[in-house]
Amino acid sequence: MLTANILNLFDQTISYGSISVENGRITHINKLGPERPNELYVLPGFVDAHVHIESSLLTPPQFARLAVVHGTVATVSDPHEIGNVLGVAGVNYMIDEARRVPFKFMFGAPSCVPATTFETAGAVIGVEDVRQLLAMKEIGYLAEVMNFPGVLNHDPDMLAKISLAKEANKPVDGHAPGLTGNDAQQYINAGITTDHECFTYEEGLDKARRGMNILIREGSAAKNFESLIPLLAEFPAQIMFCSDDKHPDTLAEGHINQLVVRALTKGHSLWNVLRAACLNPVLHYHLPVGLLREGDPADYIVVSDLTEFRVQQTVINGEIVAQNGQSNIPDMRSEHVNQFTCSPKTVGEFSVSSGSGTSQIRVIEALDGQLITEELHMEPRIENGLLVPDVERDLLKLVVVNRYQDAPPAIAFIKNFGLKHGAIASSVGHDSHNITAVGCDDESICRAVNLVIEAKGGLSAVAGPDLRDHDEVVISRREFLHLTTTGDTQLLSLPVAGLMTDADGYEAATQYAALDQFAKQELGSTLAAPFMTLSFMALLVIPNLKLSDKGLFDGKSFKFTPLQIVK
Repeated sequence: MLTANILNLFDQTISYGSISVENGRITHINKLGPERPNELYVLPGFVDAHVHIESSLLTPPQFARLAVVHGTVATVSDPHEIGNVLGVAGVNYMIDEARRVPFKFMFGAPSCVPATTFETAGAVIGVEDVRQLLAMKEIGYLAEVMNFPGVLNHDPDMLAKISLAKEANKPVDGHAPGLTGNDAQQYINAGITTDHECFTYEEGLDKARRGMNILIREGSAAKNFESLIPLLAEFPAQIMFCSDDKHPDTLAEGHINQLVVRALTKGHSLWNVLRAACLNPVLHYHLPVGLLREGDPADYIVVSDLTEFRVQQTVINGEIVAQNGQSNIPDMRSEHVNQFTCSPKTVGEFSVSSGSGTSQIRVIEALDGQLITEELHMEPRIENGLLVPDVERDLLKLVVVNRYQDAPPAIAFIKNFGLKHGAIASSVGHDSHNITAVGCDDESICRAVNLVIEAKGGLSAVAGPDLRDHDEVVISRREFLHLTTTGDTQLLSLPVAGLMTDADGYEAATQYAALDQFAKQELGSTLAAPFMTLSFMALLVIPNLKLSDKGLFDGKSFKFTPLQIVK
């Protein structure tokens, strides 16, 4: 029996009382009197309303192991990352892995695999696949409809998938960055109920006024909390919190609990904040998560106070899964599934000739803290007839390499990564998860890419020629993930689909943090999360200018565009 101050999110009251649990359910709540400020508080657990588990670089058991420490009891999880690599088999892999731990993962049926026809993915999830997935109890919704042009243009396959979700009485998640006005209304009218891609207050306000649920996102790369949190006061029934994509180092530090504290410090009502963090996701997605009522599953958290929300205990189905900052979910290994078939590359494959009459090139401008990019037109640096990086102007080379078959790399240029030496590469490249790399010279780019290819997935960093005499740490995986020293390269291997590691989540977090710091401190990146930002430079469904394995892509016109601008 637990005795504490009990928060009732439905009638918005706090009373001192006791909670009795049997067989994983709350059997009785006994109110003993008014709130006692010096006692602990118990409330429903936090829910991440939209997250790609794969983006944590951790398997579901490892993700859960870290998340429960921060009071998270459930996630609304879109498995389209592994779906793009392995198809339905990848979705089933995530479900099977999730069953191994006492954490409430609710997965969605990926609606856009591949995300577009302008890139190479490892699989296709078609209408019939979606039908079969939606029939499963583990699949609670149709995952984010990224193909908003398809909705607006009445694409039959896209509309068929939405209709299947409606027939199954399961919600449809949205993804429509920048969409407002009549287009947003048409998108909503199709049956889409949420959006986590709003990046301005005005966009969020427009969609909220039209009845859409707004998920305020604060991840490792995309950070929209400051812009969108004012919506909470006006639309408390329509706001939820999510991370979308969160790397292991930041997950080890905190999760939805951090957004709760930040919202409270901005003066928002306790009840509105907890409604967004705990209540709205459960009600909207019909999650099998208890809300601290008699008869509910015994899912709750115990916190020290209602200001800092220091989590003392996390309980799921009556089981204490975390206590006093320590996870009770065991460290467990998982099967390594993958699809990675391309061959190592040569330096010459990353060169690009200057065309006759080229006066400018289109340049991707990365924006720190955002997934959107801007398009710049800049004068290129040309040496021996080749377009080359210009480190002094922070004009670096960006490449995307097809991991599923041997093909020439796609090449572009990018600004704002800030690298002064070397290159970084990643097989986490939304959404098709080809290899994306950025660097200061072709040799470094080639070495970084080949490290990822040889490992069949991972994050790598390579020192430039002027740093090759420095000692560096290599992160590699044998039986477990561990550190060794081998010259001038770093690699964090991701043997599960080229996206995840099943190594100890805390060790992976520490090692990812070391790799991240190397990219910043030694190579010079000025971005808050260079690897996370890199992973979105091939995401064509978020404007404005991106690079797929097939070429430079204009997200506004939704078509390929040439790199070189001729007079």
